[in-house]
Amino acid sequence: MEGECARLSHLFVTVFLFSFQSYMVIPTIADVTVGAVCGGRDECSLAIYLTGFQQAISGLGSVVMMPLLVILALKRTKNWVLAYYAFKTLTAMVTDGGVLCLSFGSLAESVSEEKRVAVFSVLYGVVSSANVLGNLGARFLSTSQIFQVGAFVSILALVYLRIFVKDSSNRCSSSIIDTPLTSEESTESCNNVGFLGTPSPKDIFRLFNTSITFALAASVTLFGSLADAGAQTFLPYFLKARFGFNKDQFAVIFLIINIGAALSNVVFMPKLGPLFGEITLLYFALFIAFLNMLLNSLSWAPWVPYAAASLGIFFTIWSSCARSIASKQVGLSEQGIAQGCMMGIISLANVASPLIFSPLSALFLSEEAPFHFSGFCVLCIGLCYLMAFILSMIIKLIPSSSRELS
Repeated sequence: MEGECARLSHLFVTVFLFSFQSYMVIPTIADVTVGAVCGGRDECSLAIYLTGFQQAISGLGSVVMMPLLVILALKRTKNWVLAYYAFKTLTAMVTDGGVLCLSFGSLAESVSEEKRVAVFSVLYGVVSSANVLGNLGARFLSTSQIFQVGAFVSILALVYLRIFVKDSSNRCSSSIIDTPLTSEESTESCNNVGFLGTPSPKDIFRLFNTSITFALAASVTLFGSLADAGAQTFLPYFLKARFGFNKDQFAVIFLIINIGAALSNVVFMPKLGPLFGEITLLYFALFIAFLNMLLNSLSWAPWVPYAAASLGIFFTIWSSCARSIASKQVGLSEQGIAQGCMMGIISLANVASPLIFSPLSALFLSEEAPFHFSGFCVLCIGLCYLMAFILSMIIKLIPSSSRELS
């Protein structure tokens, strides 16, 4: 058990390093892209479509990290920025989402049902903590230093993963869960660990067909991830056009969100999850996420985005709740299939989000907008959260005992 705890600790460190280098550059990318391709203006359609295209293509693949940040560590002229997007698109197809997907699958197989919402929240808390430090780096480092540090940490994460995180494929799952299994269950678990295999279309279809709760959790994840991807990618462009924000302002906003996320996921969720249940926390978080986007879309003064960001302590818990609900609808041997399916839905959302929000953002930030509401795209992102909220109100969590009887 101590060896398993050590393995999970190393897994958390790997996720932290990977997330740190990823999130540190996010506040800078919009600034660098606009500066490189917009000819001195605070917005242009090329920057928005370039970012959206990269995000959409990246979402086509999700499961070897490469220090491609070196490209922008060298130069940030227009040609180098275009080269960054080209390499980022290609490498993200095999790296984005893979680390988290494997981590969630490992955690789901390592703990009992009642503890999954807590460990999932802790993992999200680790990601949020990395985001906090990444945004601090983005706030106080120069642009060139940001990409240099990001390149170094991405290599460090790969080396750490290779040295310390050992493959658990040679161990029986029954040795790492909290409740004992019968001999038949133990044998089945050892022979059919879904985390180690590749889910087939038949497996995925069966999950959706046999569990309405899983299907609803997946639908919530789709709309919530559409909104998450849209907010992360297009909100900075709106704020830059609306108030002239740069990387420093973006870093502070993301910092506020992720300090709240780290607190809620690491400190509060392990206690609130068992107390209120994942479903109650899920629809509460999604409704707050909608309010956050509504406030941002209206942004009548530069302080409004900062006030909206303070809601991050509430709305950032929705994803861990949805994953926990989905995890409880399948057996131990199917956790990898379930988490892989959820990550596939997130990847699909990453494809669809820029296809929906790139044209909206470019249109309503231009002079050709059909009506004057520059935050309309941000409001539509909020409506995706609202749709996820409506779907979450329908979910009924089926206890494991009831599933076994059926």
